[in-house]
Amino acid sequence: MSDRSETLKAKEQPAWLQTYIDSPEKQRQLYRRTLLIVVISQIFGGAGLAAGITVGALLAQDMLGTDGFAGIPIALFTLGSAGAAFLVGRLSQRFGRRFGLASGFLAGGVGALGVVISAVTNHVPLLFVSLIVYGAGTATNLLARYAGTDLANSKQRATAVSIAMVFTTFGAVAGPNLVEVMGNVAIRIGVPPLAGTFILAGAAYLLAGLVILAFMRPDPLIVAKALASIQKPDERQLVSDNNPIELNKRGVVVGATVMVLTQMVMIAIMTMTPVHMGHHGHDLNGIGLVIGIHIGAMFLPSLITGILVDKVGRTAMAIASGATLLVAGGLSAVAPGDSMIILTIALALLGLGWNFGLISGTALIVDSTTPATRAKTQGSVDVMIALSGAAGGALSGVVVAHSSFAVLSILGGVLSLILIPVVLWSRKTQVS
Repeated sequence: MSDRSETLKAKEQPAWLQTYIDSPEKQRQLYRRTLLIVVISQIFGGAGLAAGITVGALLAQDMLGTDGFAGIPIALFTLGSAGAAFLVGRLSQRFGRRFGLASGFLAGGVGALGVVISAVTNHVPLLFVSLIVYGAGTATNLLARYAGTDLANSKQRATAVSIAMVFTTFGAVAGPNLVEVMGNVAIRIGVPPLAGTFILAGAAYLLAGLVILAFMRPDPLIVAKALASIQKPDERQLVSDNNPIELNKRGVVVGATVMVLTQMVMIAIMTMTPVHMGHHGHDLNGIGLVIGIHIGAMFLPSLITGILVDKVGRTAMAIASGATLLVAGGLSAVAPGDSMIILTIALALLGLGWNFGLISGTALIVDSTTPATRAKTQGSVDVMIALSGAAGGALSGVVVAHSSFAVLSILGGVLSLILIPVVLWSRKTQVS
């Protein structure tokens, strides 16, 4: 395509969009503004995310009267997040991040309120359906991390992801530590105490959706696609390899594998930790503290992790993820059930290993896609992440019921080792 044709194509853009195409400074301003909006939504979204993690298994245990199905809630809302990731990814690709992310957060809020109604009425089928819908908030909370990367350059992508994730910490850590407070609020209004945290989750997800809907304008993905459409072909290629098409495929596969395995291991061990602690006499405050620290470790180190991923490299941090998860699994396996300190350290390492894997894997996915297909590909990868989490959550209860929490932890640690040969294969293929 000639320079004249490129110029004519650029002039076909709407006037508001053309101003961003013509002004690198406006692009930088939009990048910073988008990060701010994502940060605000992530604070609310983190609080919504924490509810199901903290009391989902305990609520199912209470309503179903057995430990064998304690992993079902996390499996259901993780399964729901898989469907939501697919839909939000495609909505975002077609209509922009604003519409896709707002829809997902609002659906998650509705699902959380459905969980509250099911607890009040002791309606198990409604609980299961509501947990699936609630999963839309979980998926959207993770997908929102991509919005900050739409206008970031290759040396900013992991850092942009990390900025979005670190602010999830504020809501995610607050959520578990408000379990008792929200339980008291629930009792006052005639709701079972374990459902109180879902009242907070519903309000948090709805607020996150409204923030995105009201303030994510102009849409960063629409601007990024417009910028990509006027670039010359050689400017669109990834310069990290002599064969950019092959690199795209390999990068997506490796990035997806890293995130899928870290999600499965983390969800499996985390799901059964509250039940394991309950069997050893820990109260809701103690459980909330451990899960709160775990979630804090999932998100709070993100700024440092993002810088490391951008500076040290995606591969090194993916290997670090597998090693950290292995240590976390081994430590949680040998921790005495009544030891808050060792369980806390193990769950913190579990969250940290997940953090390493998610940010390095996300950067690999962004590196390996273009704006024309990025949101759709990201949504599809997050479907696999969610399904792996659903499998981990569902199987965790079965494994513990037929063996022990220690066996589950060891299996999780061993599974995380698969990350190392996968990323080494990637490096070997790239060198050859």
